[in-house]
Amino acid sequence: MPAMKRALPPAVLLPAGFLLLAACFFMSLFLGAAEIGPADVFRALFTAEGGENRDIIRSMRLPRETAAALTGAALAASGAILQGMTRNPLADPGLLGLTAGANLALAVSIAFFTTTYFGTMIAGMIGAAVAAAIVFGISRAARGPVSPFRIVLAGAAVTAFFAAAAEGLGLLFRISQEVSMWTAGGLIGTNWTQIQIVAPLIATGIAIALLLSRQLTVLSLNEETAVGLGQRTELIKAAFFLIVIILAGSAVALVGNMAFIGLMIPHIVRQVAGTDYRLILPLSMLVGAAFLLVADTLGRTINAPYETPVAALTAIVGLPFFLWLVRKGGRT
Repeated sequence: MPAMKRALPPAVLLPAGFLLLAACFFMSLFLGAAEIGPADVFRALFTAEGGENRDIIRSMRLPRETAAALTGAALAASGAILQGMTRNPLADPGLLGLTAGANLALAVSIAFFTTTYFGTMIAGMIGAAVAAAIVFGISRAARGPVSPFRIVLAGAAVTAFFAAAAEGLGLLFRISQEVSMWTAGGLIGTNWTQIQIVAPLIATGIAIALLLSRQLTVLSLNEETAVGLGQRTELIKAAFFLIVIILAGSAVALVGNMAFIGLMIPHIVRQVAGTDYRLILPLSMLVGAAFLLVADTLGRTINAPYETPVAALTAIVGLPFFLWLVRKGGRT
């Protein structure tokens, strides 16, 4: 990736990211079909008062927006890791087939096994790992260097195949409604039980990624340089792939398919953070969480009391961004 001049220091960017996330989170709690003012949100969160508004905030909006923040952070972090590790500006868990693989694995678990939510999440991670192996296997099978576009084309093919397989399983075993709930992507019905299972895995993946962020910076510049500096590149790559699989699989298990977040957010962050992943990773997590909070809030409010699918809103922003990146890469 081309070097960029850092515009603002970490001492400014990271606090700004935390403030942005806090503002978006608080805004998401009082905006919605039910009219609840900021003062009512404060009472519901910190006192025993509030009545019906307190129940809405604590039982519905708070777990839902917590899930949105966790998912946005996980997808943005996994996208940043993939882009840095592969030096591919188009890398994204959705575009590379990881979320489609997780969706297919979830459909298989629903059709053939009676699993707990934890088992469903593990199935999603296995599916993401299988999809990643197939995509990178296809991209390396052809002669010549592995180009970003070849990886994306392989990801598109795997995504189409896995999506068709998931839909076929849904029709064959009459579980189309359950499968569609995962493939459509959304935060409706998210509860604290799901968050308690998924949050530790996402937190663990994020913590390990932050610990290895210096190695990711070196790897993103040049693999020969990384080897010259004594970095065990294959081991580091395996660790990052495992982190991406954990983050992407957990995100899919929590909210279903949510594309383009991992593609857009790291590119936006690099415009102000430069090329140091010690800053790109934490800032991507903060901005990714804030972005999905805003998208979910818009989905709940622009056509209230009906909901606009949040996956559709992210696609409306993400698809033009993807096409712009492709055009930019073609010119280069």
